[in-house]
Amino acid sequence: MTEHDIVVYGASGFVGVLVARHLAEHSPDGLRIALAGRSESKLEAVKRRLGVDWPILVADAGDAEAVAQVAQATRVLVTTVGPYAKYGKPLVDACAKAGTDYLDLTGEVLFARQSIDDNHEVARGTGARIVHSCGFDSIPSDLGVHVVNEAVRADGAGELTDTAMVVTSFRGGVSGGTIDSLRHQLDTIKRDPAKRRIAASPYSLSPDRAAEPDLGRQSDVATVRGDRVHPSLRGTLAPFFMASYNTRVVRRTNALRGFAYGRGFRYRELMSVGASPLLSPVVANGVKVGFGALVAGLMLPPTRYVIDRVLPKPGEGPSSEEGHFTCDVFARTTTGAHYTARFRAHSDPGYGGTAIMLGESALALAVDRPEGEGGVLTPATALGDALVERLRATGIEISTRGPRADSRTRPETEAA
Repeated sequence: MTEHDIVVYGASGFVGVLVARHLAEHSPDGLRIALAGRSESKLEAVKRRLGVDWPILVADAGDAEAVAQVAQATRVLVTTVGPYAKYGKPLVDACAKAGTDYLDLTGEVLFARQSIDDNHEVARGTGARIVHSCGFDSIPSDLGVHVVNEAVRADGAGELTDTAMVVTSFRGGVSGGTIDSLRHQLDTIKRDPAKRRIAASPYSLSPDRAAEPDLGRQSDVATVRGDRVHPSLRGTLAPFFMASYNTRVVRRTNALRGFAYGRGFRYRELMSVGASPLLSPVVANGVKVGFGALVAGLMLPPTRYVIDRVLPKPGEGPSSEEGHFTCDVFARTTTGAHYTARFRAHSDPGYGGTAIMLGESALALAVDRPEGEGGVLTPATALGDALVERLRATGIEISTRGPRADSRTRPETEAA
């Protein structure tokens, strides 16, 4: 029998504290939780801040033997320590071998691909569920499409075809950890053309890329007229900055489920920048150019030095946890039906909202643990409806609407 039910690794970091606080406030009595990281004094300070008497486990992320002991001591391990390509491999490897369920917040394609290659079959053998991307990346995307598909199946309305998630409302801080992960991945693909090709592939996280259908070019940086996504949308939509990762997670879910969404399922992610027919195209194209300029700037040493002086540093968080986000999924089916889903939370997407999603993912595994096999999975394939219900119980709205779909709320487009 393991010593702990949940271990939060990186619990003294900004997001780690928020996750630990969520668990302290929402865990059932008797659940055995521990805090882990490399600094005992910082972890003790977190205990005092939260008013809990949880055990402390000290282990440096680079010490394979130490993190293996942490993995063996718990049923579920949650880690907030990134960039994951730099710090995460010993821990995820150890969990796969130990049969320990693992959750993280990565948005790094190359790390997730390496984890799939190294750990999927190992975790299937041990029963470990390795679940990457359990925060704002990529739970709204993955669960949004999941609930749409459930509604379509319940109505017998065919399979999904053109599907898009549109971020229709967003307010929140930019994570220093996210920026650092982007830097690390850009450095890697600059040195290694093979990894550049992996990162660019729309099916880079698929279990069998050769088995994926040929659906033509699928761009993550295009601007699109709103009415081409759904009749209710106005203006021009901009690329969403995490589309290049989230879309690959959703496609992996479809493939892991035997293409349950359909072999003609096309998925993209966009962002509303207003409904004005004159202004929104300008803003949308500005977002597209600006993101390209940021990526190019971070790849060149002189411009990176300048950019790094203004971007948030790793471990830095916002001065306020206030924020909100609304992600609306618009789907068409093979029968010609239109379905929508909404995923909305009244909390900062990268911090408070992510802490709720990661904390509830851990509780879903530790308390509910849906039936299923081990492996390197996705939030939808590992947790599915169990996580949907848990998130609804926290006040996050997850709703659907279709020709005959039961719904709690009709999604309405909001200006960003």
